[in-house]
Amino acid sequence: MTESQLRDHLVHEAEGPPFTPIEAAAAIGVGVVSLMAIGVVPVLLGALAEEHRLSQSAIGLAAMLELLSMGLTTGLAGMALKPRRLIAWGVGASLALTGADLVATLAAGPWLLAARAGAGAAEGVLLWITVGMIARTATPERWAGIFFTTQVIAQFVLAVVLGAVIPIWGANGGLVALAGSAALGVVIALGAPKAYPPLPVAPGEGGAPPPRGWFALAVTLVYVAAGGAVAVYLQPLAREAGLDGGVARTALSLSLAAQVAGGAAATALAGRVRYFTVFLMTSATSLTVWWIFSGHPAAWLFIGANMASGLMALFLGPFIVPMTIDADPSRRAGMQSGAAQLFGGALGPLLAAFVVGDRDVHGVLWLGVALLFVGTAGVAWLRFTSRPNATRLASVSREA
Repeated sequence: MTESQLRDHLVHEAEGPPFTPIEAAAAIGVGVVSLMAIGVVPVLLGALAEEHRLSQSAIGLAAMLELLSMGLTTGLAGMALKPRRLIAWGVGASLALTGADLVATLAAGPWLLAARAGAGAAEGVLLWITVGMIARTATPERWAGIFFTTQVIAQFVLAVVLGAVIPIWGANGGLVALAGSAALGVVIALGAPKAYPPLPVAPGEGGAPPPRGWFALAVTLVYVAAGGAVAVYLQPLAREAGLDGGVARTALSLSLAAQVAGGAAATALAGRVRYFTVFLMTSATSLTVWWIFSGHPAAWLFIGANMASGLMALFLGPFIVPMTIDADPSRRAGMQSGAAQLFGGALGPLLAAFVVGDRDVHGVLWLGVALLFVGTAGVAWLRFTSRPNATRLASVSREA
C-alpha cells in the first residue's frame, strides 16, 4: 500500500471474529427499536398536549429529557459496561422500555415526564448494543447506513399506525402501539451476539476516548446541533415564508422518503467515498437550503429544499462513525458517537430558543450557519492532522 493510500485509509480493520447475519440483524434491530419513539414524538406528544396531560411548554421538555436520558445512558454504558451478556441486556432493556411506555398511559404532568426519561434510559442501553456492533466492523459506514435506513422505514410505519389509532383511542392508543414495538425488541434481542471483543487500550489509558476522540465527539455534537436547531422550526419558517402548515407537513412527509434514499446511497457507497467529502457536500447543501428558507420560496421549492436536506442528513449519518474512528482508531470514540449525536439533537433546539422570537424565527438560520462553520472547521482539522496520530494508534490496535 502506498503512502497516499495509507493516508486515505479511513477505517481500520475491526478486532474479533465476524458477526453472523442473524447476530448483525439483531444488533441493528434493537437499535431500531430504541429510536422508534424519536420518529413519532411530534404526533405522540401533540396528542398528549391536546388531552391536557402535558402543557405546550412541556412538549419540548419531554422530548429533550428522553433524548438526554438516552444519550447519557448510551455514553456511560460505552465507557463503564463490559460488552458481555448482550442478550440479557437487550431483553432486559426491551422489557423496561415496554414497561415505561405502558406506565406513561397512566401518567400526566411530571409523572409523564419521568416515564419518558425512564424510557430514554432503556433506549440508551439498546442503542449501546447497536453502536458497539457498528464500531467494531471493518466498514462501519455501511452498517450505519443499513441502520439509519431501516430506522427511518420503521419510524414511517409506526407513524402510519399512530395516525390510525390515535384518532380512535387517543394518546394512550399511540403509547400502547409504541409499547408493542418495544416488546418486539425482546424477540429481536434473542438473536444478538453474546458478547463483543474488547477494544484495544493503549498503556496508561482507561476506557475513555483519547483527546482527539473527545474532540471528534465535540465536533459531532456541534455539527448535528446545527441541523437540529433549524429542523425543529420548519413549520414557523414555512409560515414566515408565506406558506401554510400543509406545505410544512408535506415537506416533512416527503423528507422521510428522501431520508430512505440518503441512507440507501450511503450504504451503497460505503468504503468508496471519504467522510470529509460527505461532510463538505452536506455543509454546502445545508447552506443552500437555509438560504432558500430565508426568503419567500414557492411551495414546491420549499418542499424540494427540505427533501434535499433530509437526503443529505441521512447520507451523512453513517459517515460520522468513520470520522471518529479516523480520529481515534481504538474505536472508543466511535462507541460514543451515538450519544454525541443525541446530545447534539437536544442541544440544537435548546440554543435555538435563545435566538428566535414569536414573530421572527430567522435567527435560527444564522445560528445554524455559525454551528455549521464551527463543525466543518473541526472536521477539516481532524482530516488534515489525522495521519501521524492514526498511524500510532493503529499500531496500538495491532499490538493489543
